[in-house]
Amino acid sequence: MPLALVALAIGAFGIGTTEFVIVGLLPQVAADLQVSIPAAGLLVSGYALSVVVGAPLITALGSRVPRKRLLVGLMVLFILGNLLCAVADSYPLLMLGRVVAALCHGAFFGVGAVVASGLVAPDRQARAIALMFTGLTVANVLGVPMGTALGQEFGWRSTFWAVTALGVVGLVGILVLVPPQPASDGLRGELEVFRRPGVWLALGTTALGFGAVFASFTYIAPMMTEVAGFSPGAVTWLLVLFGAGLCVGNVLGGRAADRSLMPSLYAILAVLAVVLAVFVFTAQSQVLGAVTIGLLGVAGFATVAPLQSRVLQQAEGAPALASAANIAAFNLGNAAGAWLGGVAIDAGFGYTAPNWVAALMAVAALGVAVAGGRVRTPVPLR
Repeated sequence: MPLALVALAIGAFGIGTTEFVIVGLLPQVAADLQVSIPAAGLLVSGYALSVVVGAPLITALGSRVPRKRLLVGLMVLFILGNLLCAVADSYPLLMLGRVVAALCHGAFFGVGAVVASGLVAPDRQARAIALMFTGLTVANVLGVPMGTALGQEFGWRSTFWAVTALGVVGLVGILVLVPPQPASDGLRGELEVFRRPGVWLALGTTALGFGAVFASFTYIAPMMTEVAGFSPGAVTWLLVLFGAGLCVGNVLGGRAADRSLMPSLYAILAVLAVVLAVFVFTAQSQVLGAVTIGLLGVAGFATVAPLQSRVLQQAEGAPALASAANIAAFNLGNAAGAWLGGVAIDAGFGYTAPNWVAALMAVAALGVAVAGGRVRTPVPLR
């Protein structure tokens, strides 16, 4: 695989760490800023909604900018946002920092996926995308648990200082390792693909499928401490277990998608729905709950490469904006899932209720995927 994929993975590592690390710090942030757990959970939703807006907007505005230069600018924006989080002394300022950092997220992964897929042969494109997203999985295995431990020991703001430093490393990696990249062919062609029903069905599958993961994952910390009886310090190791599952799922999903895209996607979404439904009951046990968290990581991230590959397939000929829109769809689902999970908790159904919400979202994603599978692969745009 080209060395440029490693540079993209480095950037993904920094971005993935800042996106997910807040989950392990929800109790500390809520207590320090004197807000409720569901309110702190909105820091996940706020980040995700910023990605939803920023992904297509920034990709469209940067359609004439050479892709390497665009990636560099996005990493600078990421660094500035995390600096705001690090100095935040109030909930609104922390939310602002999250929003600013998230503006780069969707465009980075959207443009990065196009660059990654263009560096390899067609029969290895899903694996190339998976390699770039390895940065996210490693972020969950190393970045998020270490960031959580750092925040618990020295205060949550120290975590964002560390993430800022990660952003600098990612910026240097892109500058050094990514070769010059041309700009896209223009905004008009990129917009044209949104006339295809297959693109919209693929985006809907992404929003529902990955939203299912976040409906549950957002509330892992209170679920495991209040229901399963783990200590707050054990959350770090549970996040390591989840991250290890992400690594396994990322590899399996990429390889399966290169072999048989749609059947693999159907199977993965079905398994995800089952794991989430079972989690309602296994969350009562420390051992079974921990095992299910690992399985959730496997099933959840096994969806990523197939979902991104499906959008690129349906947007053949002008993929950049559609790819960024798919990252927006990931995060629209994240925001909806986190919000719906919080609604279930606020309604008095308990900390395991988000798992029921998540299972239903996964079933809905499977239904949309089946409908999308009936749509023919489009002829490339001229």
